[in-house]
Amino acid sequence: MTVKEMLIGGQEGMQVIMDAAMGNRHGVISGATGTGKTITLQILAESFSRLGVPVFLADIKGDLSGIARQGETHQKITERIENIKISDFNFQANPTVFWDIFAKKGHPVRATISDLGPLLISHMLELNDTQTGIVYSCFKIADDEGLLLLDLKDFRSMLSWMGDNAKELKTEYGNISSSSIGAIQRRLLVLDEQGASEFFGEPAVQLDDFCRTDFSGNGVISLLDATILTQKSPRLYAVFLLWLLSELYENMPEVGDADKPKLVLFFDEAHLLFEQAPRVLVDKIEQIVRLIRSKGVGVYFISQSPLDIPEDILGQLGLKVQHALRAYTPKDKKVIKAVADTFRANPKLDVEQVIKELQTGEALVSVLNKDGSPTPVERILIKPPQSQMGAVTEEEREEIISRSPYKDRYDQDIDRESAYEILKTRVEKAELEESKAPKAKSRSRGRPRQSAGEAMLKSAARSIGSQIGRQIIRGIMGSLFGGRR
Repeated sequence: MTVKEMLIGGQEGMQVIMDAAMGNRHGVISGATGTGKTITLQILAESFSRLGVPVFLADIKGDLSGIARQGETHQKITERIENIKISDFNFQANPTVFWDIFAKKGHPVRATISDLGPLLISHMLELNDTQTGIVYSCFKIADDEGLLLLDLKDFRSMLSWMGDNAKELKTEYGNISSSSIGAIQRRLLVLDEQGASEFFGEPAVQLDDFCRTDFSGNGVISLLDATILTQKSPRLYAVFLLWLLSELYENMPEVGDADKPKLVLFFDEAHLLFEQAPRVLVDKIEQIVRLIRSKGVGVYFISQSPLDIPEDILGQLGLKVQHALRAYTPKDKKVIKAVADTFRANPKLDVEQVIKELQTGEALVSVLNKDGSPTPVERILIKPPQSQMGAVTEEEREEIISRSPYKDRYDQDIDRESAYEILKTRVEKAELEESKAPKAKSRSRGRPRQSAGEAMLKSAARSIGSQIGRQIIRGIMGSLFGGRR
C-alpha cells in the first residue's frame, strides 16, 4: 500500500484499498444501529488525516472524541489485524480541534443571519411559500436600507418594521401580511428557546480554520459536538451543515483532479439534511455535491439506509460501505433489495442475503478504481482504528481545548452595530427631538398620515421593548435552554 492509498479493511489476507485521489468522489456509510458505522467513520477520518487531508465531522452520539487520543491494544484488535494482515499498524492520536455551537464542549461556531440567506432561514423555520416570500423581502429591504442582519434581534426588528409599513412597502416588495409576520416571529421565539441565539452572531467561524494541517503535515480533524444540538434543534444542525457545504463550494478555488482531497466532510444522521426540505433546496444540494468535487472537497453521508439520501445524490457517491440491515417486515425486505441493487455485482456474493448476515464490524464495500469505475462489492472486516474507541474524559477534552490554536479567537462575543442598534439609535434621537419641540396649542382635526420613517421608529421602539422582556425571561429560564447571552 502506498502513501496515497487508504486501507478500509479485508478478510483472510484480501484487502480493500481506496485510492486517495478518489477521496473527493464522496461516499456513504450506512447500516442499522450498533452495526459499526461509527468505527468506519473513525477509521476513514483518521486515514484522511494521516494523508494530510483536513477533516470535518459531527459527533452525534458523543463517542468520537477518542479520535484525539492514542488507542490501546486488545485481543480482538490483534486478531483483526492478523486476519486482515496489516503489517504497519500502530496506535496513534490525531490532531483534533473541538467545536460546539453551544460552546460547552468546544469552541463556539457562529454564523450571521445574512450568512445563511433567506432559503436556509426559511427551511430552518419550516415556513410555507408565502412566509418564505416575506423572508426574501426582509433580506432585500435590509440590503436596500444598508442594515446588517447579524443575529436574531436584528431579524425580529426588521420583521416588525415591515409589518408596520406593509402599505408603503407593498408597491416595491409585494404584499406583506401581518398574520405571516406574526407566524414567523413565533417560529423565531421557538428557535431562540432551542438555543439558536448561540449560533447567530459574531465572530463568524472562518472556513480556513476547518482546512488546517499540523506541524507534522497531518490533517487537523475538526470535531463538532452535536449531541445536544441534534436533540434540541435537529433542523438547525441540518441547516448548519448545508450552509457549510454551500460556503465551501462558493469560496474554495478550483483544483481539478488532485492526488488527494483538500478537505473531507462527514455528515452523520444524513437523513436530517433532506427531511421535509423543499424541492428547490434539494436541487441546490444535488448541484453542490455534483460540482464541489472540483474544489477538492469530499462529502461522506452516514445514515441507517442509503435510501435516506436522494437518488440523484446517491448516484454520485463513489465509496459505499454497507453494514448490516435487518429484515423484520416486507417493507424492510424491499429496502434491502433496493440497497443490494446499488452495488456492482460480485458473482461470489449474494448481496441481498449477506446484508442480513453481516456481524458487527463487518461490511459490504465498494470503492472506485483509478479510472472512476466502481469495484465489485466485497464482504470485509473493517480495520480497527489506531485512535481510542469511545469518548475522552471531560478533563482530557478540556486539556485538548486549552492547547487549541483557536482558544482566544472565538471565545468572546462581538455585537457590532447592525439593524437592531441602528433602529434603537433612531428611536432615541426621535424621542430627544420630540422632548425639545414646543408643545402644540391645538390639534388639527383628524389623524395625520404617519410617514414610513415615523412608523419605523415606533416599530423599533416596540421591538426593543419586547427584546428587553425576552432577555429578562431568559435570565430566569436560561438554565433550561442553555442560553449564555
